[in-house]
Amino acid sequence: MYSDVLDELADYDTTTYSTADQLPRVVVVGDQSSGKTSVLEMIAQARIFPRGAGEMMTRAPVKVTLSEGPYHVAQFRDSSREFDLTKELDLADLRREVELRMRNSVRGGKTVSSDVISMTVKGPGIQRMVLVDLPGIISTVTTDMASDTREAIKVMTQAYMNNPNAIILCIQDGSVDAERSNVTDLVSQCDPSGKRTIFVLTKVDMAEENLTDPNRIRKILQGKLFPMKALGYFAVVTGRGRRDDSIQTIREYEENFFRNSKLFKEGRVMTAQVTTRNLSLAVADCFWKMVKETVEQQADAFKATRFNLETEWKNTFPRLREQDRDELFERARTEILDEVVNLSQVSPKKWEDCLLDRIWERVSDHVFENIYLPAAQSESQGSFNTTVDIKLRQWAERALPSKSVESGWETLQTEFRHFLEKASKSPDHDTIFDQLKEAVVTEAMQKHLWEDKALDVLRVIQLNTLEDRTVTDKKDWDSATRFLESSIKDKLKNTENLLHHMLGPSARERWMYWQYLTEEQTRRNAVKVELDKILNSNQSHPPVLSYDELTTIRKNIQHSNIDVDSEFIREVWYPVYRTHFLKKAQQRINDCRRSYFLYHQGEETECSDVILFHRIQQMLKVTSNALRQQIMNREARRLDKEIKEVLDDYSQDNEKKEKLLTGRRVTLAEDLKRVRQIQEKLEDFIQALNKEK
Repeated sequence: MYSDVLDELADYDTTTYSTADQLPRVVVVGDQSSGKTSVLEMIAQARIFPRGAGEMMTRAPVKVTLSEGPYHVAQFRDSSREFDLTKELDLADLRREVELRMRNSVRGGKTVSSDVISMTVKGPGIQRMVLVDLPGIISTVTTDMASDTREAIKVMTQAYMNNPNAIILCIQDGSVDAERSNVTDLVSQCDPSGKRTIFVLTKVDMAEENLTDPNRIRKILQGKLFPMKALGYFAVVTGRGRRDDSIQTIREYEENFFRNSKLFKEGRVMTAQVTTRNLSLAVADCFWKMVKETVEQQADAFKATRFNLETEWKNTFPRLREQDRDELFERARTEILDEVVNLSQVSPKKWEDCLLDRIWERVSDHVFENIYLPAAQSESQGSFNTTVDIKLRQWAERALPSKSVESGWETLQTEFRHFLEKASKSPDHDTIFDQLKEAVVTEAMQKHLWEDKALDVLRVIQLNTLEDRTVTDKKDWDSATRFLESSIKDKLKNTENLLHHMLGPSARERWMYWQYLTEEQTRRNAVKVELDKILNSNQSHPPVLSYDELTTIRKNIQHSNIDVDSEFIREVWYPVYRTHFLKKAQQRINDCRRSYFLYHQGEETECSDVILFHRIQQMLKVTSNALRQQIMNREARRLDKEIKEVLDDYSQDNEKKEKLLTGRRVTLAEDLKRVRQIQEKLEDFIQALNKEK
């Protein structure tokens, strides 16, 4: 339970209201290769860490929560796998996993990381406590380390030791000279009185063997040699330098050593100061004493933080309910899905009108440039109809169905976004969801693909409709005439605008608004004068200029000292000819309005273009009807499903939610939620402690 509180605090950003995490934990510090990790393993009664052999192995803080249990097992906080510490295979897997996590935590060319690796170890006879194993203090930065490694380890170690309630387990290698110790100075700076430091001398078997003066060990364990104070001093043996030794083998070796050692047999050191078993008991007693003394104080600190956060919420967002990211996400989900439902409220007529306009906008250029204009150059009505039939069939078999589907998809997107935009303008709209809604809708739109079989169905419908040349009644004839007239009018307007842009301001505009022609526009005006002469002399001129005509135009313009090439003339010819052609077509429409009776009687009329546009108009109607049914019956439902899938993906992605749901309102609600969780866990823990008492 206590470890859960520490885990909550590890994830909680305490910067907002300076609620420092001062809960007790045992911080294991020492020089590199002093035997820190081995001491921790002896306390945990399992060889759970990768071996170093002089190389730095502890690259990140490892928080180990020890507790008593029937089975000797280990488990990472974020994993469901339990490692059986009585099996060598599981132990090897655990060591590999620890090493992998350490290496993964180190990023950006660094050698050490401050990311905590959290694990629990349970087993019979294990003392309950929370230990944090830190990277060892180093004297020299080697070439394979980042340049700031030494300072980074020092800063990290000091940060943990500066917690006024942390118990410092200071590990000193007994086999090296005391003068070479780096860690003791750091410890004495952080805890000068030694009220929360426990000193541990490791490798005393090697020390006894190598030291000429046995009194040095006695002085160390009496606190007289190192410039630091401690609550207690312990001597331990945590190995024989063999990587494969089990904990049981090491423990037997340790007990045997202290039983037979001259130094310890002579009573120079108290028996309570030796063996890792006695050390574990002492550390556990000290740890729980510190926990009981400080946990209520920490609970009060979080109570104050909670009050500050709640006060800020009441003053900043007085009319809003507290909602964390997950709750806000669920609200956004509901709003987005409601907008999808609104698609079913669009009337069939509106769908078909929007679809018809969108399809015509897409295909009108093709109809004029690739069908109507080429066919209009035919010498007879029969030739016109033949050209139209061939080109319409080719178009319906290839490009038309896909263009129609694209138009349908664009219309569906436009209508859906229209609902979202309309909702964003309502008085009760909450802008906090805007980013999330946009991201979800955009991703769903990108994933959506129109059903393949719809394309084939559409192709058949369009082919059948375009092949029908019959205008059944006067109403359809008038409708086709109006459609042709409005289409030509729009095309003529666009062409005249293009021509005006190419030729520049007219003489009237130049005189009234003091506008001028560019050199390019002057050349184009000269070309247009020559082109107008050609069209006036031949009203039925084909859409392409002959070589002789191009040569004549160039020579005529040269008399005005203007040089142009054939390509330049063709650029001006394109809008000039289309303007001429469209004006002629407009004149024919007036005659065709009254020609339905002649057509109905089977007499020949010069109104084949009306029949062409009747066929296209009918095709547009049946296409928009088919697409409307496809949207209402299939595509809107599939879009709804895709949006739900995107929302489900986002609901599992905390990074996405943090990126898309932002602002003080969100972070404040999140902070309140976390502080309440921590406070509740602390209070539950305090209750459990009081029951134990």
